[in-house]
Amino acid sequence: MSKRKRPPRSARSRINAPRPTGTTSRGSAKSPPNAAHGKGTHGHGLWLYGVHAVSAALANPVRRRHRLIVTKQGLESLEKAMTGHSVGEFSPEFVDRAEIDAVCGPDSVHQGMALLVNPLPELHVEDVIAPENQTPDTLVVLDQATDPRNIGAVMRSARAFGARALIIQDRNAPPETGAMAKAASGALEHVSLVRVTNLARAIWTLKDSGYWCLGLDGYADDDIGAVDPTPRRVIVLGAEGAGLRRLTRETCDQLVKIPMDTDQESLNLSNAAAIALYVVTRPR
Repeated sequence: MSKRKRPPRSARSRINAPRPTGTTSRGSAKSPPNAAHGKGTHGHGLWLYGVHAVSAALANPVRRRHRLIVTKQGLESLEKAMTGHSVGEFSPEFVDRAEIDAVCGPDSVHQGMALLVNPLPELHVEDVIAPENQTPDTLVVLDQATDPRNIGAVMRSARAFGARALIIQDRNAPPETGAMAKAASGALEHVSLVRVTNLARAIWTLKDSGYWCLGLDGYADDDIGAVDPTPRRVIVLGAEGAGLRRLTRETCDQLVKIPMDTDQESLNLSNAAAIALYVVTRPR
């Protein structure tokens, strides 16, 4: 989360940007269908790998599974990780590591296992808005995140601190991949991943539903630790280096910063997300 040129003062406190053209007070932020392509995919499915990603997918009743391939040692690790489930239910096929390398990539840390699955069902922003009586509730928005490992790492932090969903812009965002699932360490099965066409419109939809949207900005006046967020809150983070785009920044309710040594220019995305989630969700 790098520092940016200081925005005008009018855009650095309580911010209400003009609503994007064509929206209503509960403007739709529908996303296009999920794609299933790129490294770690196979036809209309994709290969998940690594003990945490595979065990979580096997335990997820929503996940459509097709084929489980394992080495003998990999199966032993998987059985230890499975709680309340028998790996035998999924008919594992014993193979050597070379075959798993072939479907996951030779540089993947697959730990002797891979699971061929369908991508999870498509979700819209409206699908992850909690009922009004469900509090506290935390969501995360990423502005222009493009690295699947970064997205997966943020999902892992979101899961650790109880955030229910991660919202990303569909343009230039990677599809669900094995690398993303591996970095998420099982969180891909628990934290909803929502793709939207218009990020500002999605933020407006959340604001209209009672969420307070906090945008992280290195030059904000307010320290995130001094903010007492509402029970329904959204953390909005920008891409590494670029930070939040202007329209995203202006659409947030409030800009906050993570205080840090001025000699260190920035934190990486997943570290910034973990700190922000901890601060916002800790008991007050």
